[in-house]
Amino acid sequence: MDLAVQSDADLTDLNTFRVAARAQRLLRITDARQLRAVVDHPELGRLPKLVLGGGSNLLLTRDPQGLVLKIEIAGMRVLADDAQGMLIEAGAGVAWHDLVCWSLRQGLPGLENLALIPGSVGAAPVQNIGAYGMELVEVFDSLDLIDLTTGRFATLDRAACRFGYRDSVFKHALAGKSVITQVRLRLPRPWRARLGYAELQRHLERSGVGEPDAGQVFDAVCAIRRAKLPDPQRLGNAGSFFKNPVVNRTIRNEILEEFPEIVSYPLDDGTYKLAAAWMIEACGCKGRSQGAAAVDSRHALVLVNHGGASGSEVLRLAETVRAAVRERFGIELEYEPVVV
Repeated sequence: MDLAVQSDADLTDLNTFRVAARAQRLLRITDARQLRAVVDHPELGRLPKLVLGGGSNLLLTRDPQGLVLKIEIAGMRVLADDAQGMLIEAGAGVAWHDLVCWSLRQGLPGLENLALIPGSVGAAPVQNIGAYGMELVEVFDSLDLIDLTTGRFATLDRAACRFGYRDSVFKHALAGKSVITQVRLRLPRPWRARLGYAELQRHLERSGVGEPDAGQVFDAVCAIRRAKLPDPQRLGNAGSFFKNPVVNRTIRNEILEEFPEIVSYPLDDGTYKLAAAWMIEACGCKGRSQGAAAVDSRHALVLVNHGGASGSEVLRLAETVRAAVRERFGIELEYEPVVV
C-alpha cells in the first residue's frame, strides 16, 4: 500500500489552538489498512508516533518527533434497528459535530446534548466527551482499533474502555499504543429529552419551549455554547482546558466552610464535582493574559491564543492559573488536553 508521507509538515492548521509546530513526517490515514502498513513498514514502524484527530484536545509545546498520523477515516451509517435502539457507526476521522447533525437528519435523536463539541469521532472515546448533562459513555456501544506494536485489529466494548470523567483506557494503559478506527453508538428508543442541566432547562423555558423535541434541544445547546465559548475557527483554543475536580464529601465540606459560595455538584457515587471555572474566576484569573495567551474573558475554563502564542506560552499561563487555584483552595486542577 502506498504511504504518501509528507516531510516537514506544518501543523498550525491541524490544531485548534493554532500554535505553530512542524512534524518531521506526516501521514494522512484515510483507510485502516494504512495503519497496518505503517506497523509493518521497516522504517516507519520503528518511529515514535503521535495520533492526531481534529486537533481540538491537544497542546503542542514542541515539534513532535517521528511520525504524526492524521486520522481522516470517513463514513457514517446505520448498522441496526432493534428493541435496544439504533446502532450507528462512524469513521474515526468524522468531525463529531457532523455526526450529531447527520444523526438528527436521519431522524435518529440521542446525541443533541453533545452538539458543537469540537474534535473527531475517534477522539470522543479517548476523552469520554460530555456536556449539558450527558457523557459519551451513555450511548457508547463499541469501537475498533489497531495496535501500533503488533498491527492487530481489535474491538473494545464499553467495559474495556474503562470510561471515567473525561477519562478512558486510552489515557492510561493504551496511551500512544493504539489508533481508534471506527466507533459505534447505540441511540435510545424511546427517545426522551435530557434536560437535567439547569442552564439548558432555563434557556428552553426562556424560549417558551415546554416539551422540546431533539431539534430544539440541539438548537438550545448550540446557542448556549456559541454565547459562552469562543469559536476555534476564529480564536485559537481547545475548549475547556481544565477538568472540574472531583473530591470526597470531607474535602468538599472543608472547602465550603471557608468558601460557602463555591459551586459544587453531587455525583452518584457520593463524591462532589467542584466548578473549576468558579475557582479560577475567584482567583482573579478570568481574562488574565500572558503575551498572546489568555484566559478567555467569557469562560474561565478556556485558554485562548490571540495570535502568535506558542504552545509553551499557553502552558505557562495554564501553570499560573493552576498555581493560583492550588494556593487559594488547596485543589490541584488537571488539564483536559494532551500536552506534547
